Amino acid sequence: KVPTTFNEMFMFNGAVMGFGSSLWMNLILEQFDNMVMNVANSYRLQEECDVLSLVLAKYKGTINLSEFKAVMLASMRSLVPKDWDGEHEIAWGWLWENVERMLKNLMGKPQVQEKALERLIMSLTEDAVNYLRREVYKRFFALAPAGQDYFKQSTTRLYWIADKIVEMTIEM
Repeated sequence: KVPTTFNEMFMFNGAVMGFGSSLWMNLILEQFDNMVMNVANSYRLQEECDVLSLVLAKYKGTINLSEFKAVMLASMRSLVPKDWDGEHEIAWGWLWENVERMLKNLMGKPQVQEKALERLIMSLTEDAVNYLRREVYKRFFALAPAGQDYFKQSTTRLYWIADKIVEMTIEM
């Protein structure tokens, strides 16, 4: 079957170019659409790179981001050969160079931050934990007032949810 989507073409080209065993590329590919869709919003693009850096931090092995660029550009050229030109090459190269720069700035940081966050959480007193729980909802409801319609549980239940949020944050 001839690849017809970007993801299919990327997987095909990755295999042909000898990167079929580079499983980290799949992790980036899963997030790539979100990055492309938010290229015009630099803050959102940074958030997408922040999330991707957390995902990549869990990967055990070598990551060579320039390899992704090579497969990405080859895939784009293959999908739109008649329309592809130097301007496309420059634009997509620019996007990836920015993403790569953001990711490289974050490499290694999630592991350090995870340990620091865990130490902080473990050092909190019961009063500090209760304050954190209250602040989570105070800020959430300030940012998304409609959320109050969905969180009509007891304080105990809300505290349990806040505790789960903190646990998931550490696990990320």
